[in-house]
Amino acid sequence: MTLSLSASESPSEALPRVANWHGLIHTYRHYLPVTDRTPIVTLHEGNTPLIPAPAIASEIGRGVQVFVKYDGLNPTGSFKDRGMTMAITKAKEAGAKAVICASTGNTSAAAAAYARRGGMRAYVLIPDGYVALGKLAQALLYGAEVLSIKGNFDRALEIVREVSENYPVTLVNSVNPYRLEGQKTAAFEVVDVLGDAPDWLCIPVGNAGNISAYWMGFCEYHQEGRCSHLPKMMGFQAAGAAPLVSGEKVTHPETLATAIRIGNPANWQRAIAVQEASRGEFNAVTDDEIMTAYRKLAAHEGIFCEPASAASVAGLLKHKEKVPAGAKVVCVLTGNGLKDPDSAIKFSENNFRQGVEPHLEIVAQMMGF
Repeated sequence: MTLSLSASESPSEALPRVANWHGLIHTYRHYLPVTDRTPIVTLHEGNTPLIPAPAIASEIGRGVQVFVKYDGLNPTGSFKDRGMTMAITKAKEAGAKAVICASTGNTSAAAAAYARRGGMRAYVLIPDGYVALGKLAQALLYGAEVLSIKGNFDRALEIVREVSENYPVTLVNSVNPYRLEGQKTAAFEVVDVLGDAPDWLCIPVGNAGNISAYWMGFCEYHQEGRCSHLPKMMGFQAAGAAPLVSGEKVTHPETLATAIRIGNPANWQRAIAVQEASRGEFNAVTDDEIMTAYRKLAAHEGIFCEPASAASVAGLLKHKEKVPAGAKVVCVLTGNGLKDPDSAIKFSENNFRQGVEPHLEIVAQMMGF
């Protein structure tokens, strides 16, 4: 059964019917550039949880409420699925046979999955040695043709843009406008659950497409009266890859948060416009601050995200004095922790004891009994 909205039915009214969830395009089609003839390519993405984070909120105090939008529970494990369902859908509608993207990992997984779902070939350029193995494994298994280049993401993006301009292949990076159309639905979901926009929206920033998309979504809902105000957009970049903070391109970006290891964001001007319109900020967080937030989310909230996602929480905690008393804050978690299991093992502070003899007394002693 397909979920469709009548002229009198709002997306928020349709949302509780989770048994009928058929993906974000079906639910929010009133806000998206699709028609009844559009061949929708979906893996039933979206409808990800907005989870209260009381341990994080307690560090801020003053009655502040903190929620995390956990988009790591999308089908391929990241927020990229939101944009990719739209990009691939529109590519299929236009008759495309192949798509291409540059990626630090998550885009490649989403592009490969949705392209195959839509019956297209997927080509992916990644920076050699800077893609978490969980993401590379996905792209390969989904059937993408992966090229690892001796250069960073920014160079890979330059190449795929040139390829799409000269050959019959559709570019599905966030410079593709349909990507942002899909990603804006996350803002709709936040408002539908909270009943209004948050006061702050904290978000990791790499290529700056997601912060631009969230703002689009909040603005559209605000124009229709579905939220009473617009949030302050707080974007956080890794200190070693923070061009929006410094105002200058970073030629050699460095951070262990590989998903945001980008020195020249494709959506730079859009993001600056969002920051100015929302009276928000761009700030940098160190890798140590990111990993502290990463561990804290897992150990105190039971939420396992990839390192780059934790930049939003790291930034919130670093600037907690700025948060108004009683504010509602949403931190966006863009990817699942299983995308990068190596980081989880490497940076875990818990004991991992190997080679223990299989005897009750020894195991009990190790447990402190």
